[in-house]
Amino acid sequence: MTLLSEELVSIITPSYNAEKLIGRTIQSVLDQTFGNWEMVIVDDCSKDTTRSVVAAYAEKDSRIRLVALEKNNGAPAAPRNIGVQHALGSWIAFLDADDIWHPRKLELQLTAMQSKQARFSCTQMVDFIDDTALSFDSVEQVPLQFVDFSLQQLKGRIPTSSVVLEKQLMLEHPFNVDIRYKAVEDYHCWLRILATQTQCLKLKAPLLHYRRIVGQISGSKRYMLERMFMLHREFPGGSLFKAVMFTATHALGGFYYRILRKGL
Repeated sequence: MTLLSEELVSIITPSYNAEKLIGRTIQSVLDQTFGNWEMVIVDDCSKDTTRSVVAAYAEKDSRIRLVALEKNNGAPAAPRNIGVQHALGSWIAFLDADDIWHPRKLELQLTAMQSKQARFSCTQMVDFIDDTALSFDSVEQVPLQFVDFSLQQLKGRIPTSSVVLEKQLMLEHPFNVDIRYKAVEDYHCWLRILATQTQCLKLKAPLLHYRRIVGQISGSKRYMLERMFMLHREFPGGSLFKAVMFTATHALGGFYYRILRKGL
């Protein structure tokens, strides 16, 4: 495996009406100790000044690129896929327009992937509401865990904004753009990749800070459980029994990780 520190990482960020938040997200990329990256921000026809904010950053740093879509897709799946198509790097990282990375996130993650020759990885995350109150703990030794298909079926363990993986995996397993999969298209994508016996290396340190916003769709418990049931019912080899069981384990896991621990 070529040294990952020598390879370009393409960071894909879908955006929609994110003018108030995306600047802080971009800054968390600029603050990375690993510098061989490009940030491809795919704007899904924002109605606010998101594009102007991104353009201002792009003028100052050529590693930042804006891809301005001509029509709104109504979900991040299509913009993410488009971002992958525009990526110049052989490695893809995902970062939503309102989330924030630990400054050493890419450095630590790529080092771990190199040591384990991993094609797919993620990190733990912690929730936040006010980014002005954020602080980043010093991280030295990071425990590692492999997430396989069975573990992911029981409960989603792969935060999307923490993922780094080979571009080829995304080209082979793009996000499902069917609007019925909105908010679970990422979980579905990771499950499909894991089904090929490719495991996900997880760094057990909260290197992703996930912004909690009132009214965000991933916070709608009933909606998410309905989508999870549909996904497991339609997944190859799925059944009514599996759909009920995995929806239940997802709900229990979600209560523990997102309500009690406020992280994943």
